[in-house]
Amino acid sequence: MNKPYLKQFPDEKGFFGKFGGSFVPDSIQQAMDEINTAYNLIAQNSDFIAELRKIRETFQGRPTPIYFAHNLTKKYGGAGIYLKREDLNHTGAHKLNHCMGEALLAKFMGKKKLIAETGAGQHGVAIATAAAYFGLECEIHMGEVDIAKEHPNVVRMRVLGAKVIAVTAGAKTLKEAVDSAFESYLKDPKNAMYAIGSVVGPHPFPKMVRDFQAVVGVESRKQFLEMTGELPDIVCACVGGGSNAMGIFSGFIEDAVELVGIEPLGRGSALGEHAASLSYGSEGVMHGFNSIMLKDSQDNPAPVYSVASGLDYPSVGPEHAYLHSIGRTKVAAISDKEAIAAFFELSKNEGIIPAIESSHALAYALKIAPDLKGQKILVNLSGRGDKDIDFVVENFGYGE
Repeated sequence: MNKPYLKQFPDEKGFFGKFGGSFVPDSIQQAMDEINTAYNLIAQNSDFIAELRKIRETFQGRPTPIYFAHNLTKKYGGAGIYLKREDLNHTGAHKLNHCMGEALLAKFMGKKKLIAETGAGQHGVAIATAAAYFGLECEIHMGEVDIAKEHPNVVRMRVLGAKVIAVTAGAKTLKEAVDSAFESYLKDPKNAMYAIGSVVGPHPFPKMVRDFQAVVGVESRKQFLEMTGELPDIVCACVGGGSNAMGIFSGFIEDAVELVGIEPLGRGSALGEHAASLSYGSEGVMHGFNSIMLKDSQDNPAPVYSVASGLDYPSVGPEHAYLHSIGRTKVAAISDKEAIAAFFELSKNEGIIPAIESSHALAYALKIAPDLKGQKILVNLSGRGDKDIDFVVENFGYGE
């Protein structure tokens, strides 16, 4: 029990307390076991680690910096606001951190094709980039609604050589994209690998994606100490599935730092109007893992909504469910209106256009900063807003 948290969790079966695990048919379980065995092998391999570090430095442009938002700090007159600039990571978001790792693993396993889902398109662009880098085929499943909202990322995926599959079932968003990608993967698990886009899914994906994203937390902790001589008081990040949040949280999990996950409140608290799983959900199994999820009256995954395509998922990573259940993390919810206001605040006051997903975390920081004078808030700015500008201007104007 004296092991560090990250060495203790998950256990060998992929559980974080009662959350996580692998609830899949035997045919899928065999593939998951193969991935788990391969990952455990290469995670100890110094050659793999060295190659991944070289990729991060020379291809991704890591480390990404921490930026002190001086104008917003002055305007809001309270806590210092700092941004971990994952928007400067190659492809414009944190997603490439785990996509390059997953693709390297697929190459090690002799796979020829990567299959993935995407909501906002950032995971899709990142996995398409990784596939191009390693010479692999790539198939991306994306809901028809998100294809319309995130057109610039769809173009990027196709330019990078990926085949984009439009998903027309159900709500035509992220959950349906996951369903469709799983169905495609099951047709040829021998030659393909399903590269899950967050800390969700059956074991080992919640652990594996967290481990690849932990670079964000490692960098942030070191950088913040070098910049300020102390750790931040609060670290916050948006949470859909929760990969960017687990990445930065992992660097501070042993410290006396408040960790806050920001969920999408959407248009309000009524079922179907938001995607705030931890705030309004209950325990349930979906997509092969046990966590907290939003359910309808028949205990099926409920319809969800968010202005941010990357956050409209009816469950959350099992590690987030566990950390919240033991009180290590806090949860807050931000509405569409608040997120869009923060989008324009950062753009007009600091010259940084954020992703709508990241704007949720920023909105929370702006909300609490005035009452926390003398404290420091670190926001994981998980992505840039190039993908969102057409949608935002069409629906919200220029923020004037």
